[in-house]
Amino acid sequence: MRHDLATPTPLELRLRETQEAFDSVAADYDGPRGNNELIQRMRLTLWATVRDELPAGSRLLDLGCGTGIDAVEFARSRFHVTASDWSPRMVERARERAEAAGVSSRMEAVHVGVQELDRLDGTYDGIYSNFGPLNCAPDMKAVAAQCARLVRPGGSLVFSVIGRVCPWEVGHYAMRGRFRRALVRGNRGVTPVGMNKHTIWTYYYFPREFYAAFAEHFTLSRYRALSLFMPPPYMVDRVRRRPAFYERLGRLDDRFGGAPLLRDMGDHFLIVMHRR
Repeated sequence: MRHDLATPTPLELRLRETQEAFDSVAADYDGPRGNNELIQRMRLTLWATVRDELPAGSRLLDLGCGTGIDAVEFARSRFHVTASDWSPRMVERARERAEAAGVSSRMEAVHVGVQELDRLDGTYDGIYSNFGPLNCAPDMKAVAAQCARLVRPGGSLVFSVIGRVCPWEVGHYAMRGRFRRALVRGNRGVTPVGMNKHTIWTYYYFPREFYAAFAEHFTLSRYRALSLFMPPPYMVDRVRRRPAFYERLGRLDDRFGGAPLLRDMGDHFLIVMHRR
């Protein structure tokens, strides 16, 4: 029997598995899984950075919008937002959130992955991405070229990206004898990461390694660590047991997260670039 449907390539299979992983958690991703206290602390840093970069009324593109928490926040602040995601269930949740918040006139949610930005048209004042959707992009130079096409000259990119060196994570898993897991971010190339019995295919970056893909079209403005002294979000129970102690660590993050060397570590890094 002849089969006319082509066999999926390894890349297509990885993208599909990543999509299925995020579809599987969409129903509760804006709860503790995707928006606990540590996540929200990092989220506020991105919000403040976007507002510093661009005035209200600007057109924004959200890459990997999830359930739309960031997009709705900016739409409430009178930005005009196109929120995109590779997970159709996340897009549904984002649309529901926009409607419930009464901001559908300033926010649209579209089912477009970071690997298919050529499907988008228009010109944006800024593009942002929060909590690592770009870590799932199979070709970062292609993403950079599409960002250059979509954002106006002088426009801003504000990205929160999962970094290579997270001291808390290394220590956490090394103390438990899980040395392979402790060093997983050091892997070169794509790495399978489990979530909800599914697999997210992930790439890790140092900040300047990440910027290299964008250097042809964008200048590097600045970058800083996120959750360096604070633990990564999956350790939130530690923070809840000793909130005063960890708030002091949070103040260290705020003060020293942009310092040389320290800014190259942390659970995530926040990077700001400008279109040439």
